[in-house]
Amino acid sequence: MIRKYSTQKLILLFGLCILLGCQNNHAKLENTSLRSATSYLALGDSYTIGQSVELQDRWPVQLATALNEKGIPMEDPRIIAKTGWTTDELMSGINEAQLTTNYDYVSLLIGVNNQYRGRSIENFEDEFIQLLEKAVEFSGNKSDHVFVLSIPDWGVTPFASNRNREEIGAEIDAFNAVIEHQCRQRNIAYYNITPISRLAFNASELLASDGLHPSALMYTRWVSKVLPFFNVQGNE
Repeated sequence: MIRKYSTQKLILLFGLCILLGCQNNHAKLENTSLRSATSYLALGDSYTIGQSVELQDRWPVQLATALNEKGIPMEDPRIIAKTGWTTDELMSGINEAQLTTNYDYVSLLIGVNNQYRGRSIENFEDEFIQLLEKAVEFSGNKSDHVFVLSIPDWGVTPFASNRNREEIGAEIDAFNAVIEHQCRQRNIAYYNITPISRLAFNASELLASDGLHPSALMYTRWVSKVLPFFNVQGNE
């Protein structure tokens, strides 16, 4: 009788251990699942907030969607951007947001309104450097988790039909040269989407209904350009 009772206790104890082990493993899987989603912060202006397109068509949102479809779990991006913002206004927006957490990835696209308002390129460079350093800080000081997009050329749009398109393009190129230089100085990924933006001169489908900002289709092409940053390929 004693031997039989001991065997039953051992069986019950073994079963309990298996149950607890399964529960612990389940909890670990749940925790892993919760941690596996990648966070993403997008900083910018009208191009990042997606002026004149639907929320799901904004390029940071399209990027997150594309990565999820390719098996890289991504949270909805946190976007700090507003139409018309210059570099200093973006910094003010960042400070007002009072971010208290780091993000797995951070993007930055800013500068068109500095050029549009005729601000000096020297002033832009100083403020862009501050934003770049802030972006790295938000990534947990991982510069290889930060990427920057060039300024699109609005000079090719109908909005600029009565302006000097060549002058606008030249100024955009000068601003982008500063951006690329500062990114290279810090080993930060830089994506030149300006040539894509210039295709809109002969392709109205690349523009939103306002005749100035990119359409969902153009943003999709930007995303294809950026996807290799995450070690996946896009379809340009």
